[in-house]
Amino acid sequence: MSNQDDIDAMFGGGGPAMGTSTELSAIYDTMVEVSVVLGTSTIRVRDLLKLGRGAIVELDRKIDDLSDIIVSGRTVGRGEVTIVEDKIAVTFREFTRVNG
Repeated sequence: MSNQDDIDAMFGGGGPAMGTSTELSAIYDTMVEVSVVLGTSTIRVRDLLKLGRGAIVELDRKIDDLSDIIVSGRTVGRGEVTIVEDKIAVTFREFTRVNG
C-alpha cells in the first residue's frame, strides 16, 4: 500500500482533486501534533491524591495490544510501540478512516 493509499483510507479518498502542488505545499508544511495512547484508567479523585512516587496505575490494555495514534485530536490509526535508538516510537499497523 502506498502513502497515498494510506491517506485515502484515513480521509475518505476518491474525492475532488486537492489543488495544485503550490496549494498543497502549504498543507504539507503544516505541523500537527501526534500522540500515542497506551491505555486509559478511571480512578477516584481520593485515590489519585494518594498516588506517590513509584505508584502504579493499571491501564485497560494488555502489553501487546496496539495503541491509538491521535493526530490533532483525531484517531487516525493504531500502532505498535517500539524503541528507536534511545527513544520511544510507534509503528503504524492500522489506519482508521476519518469522517467529517
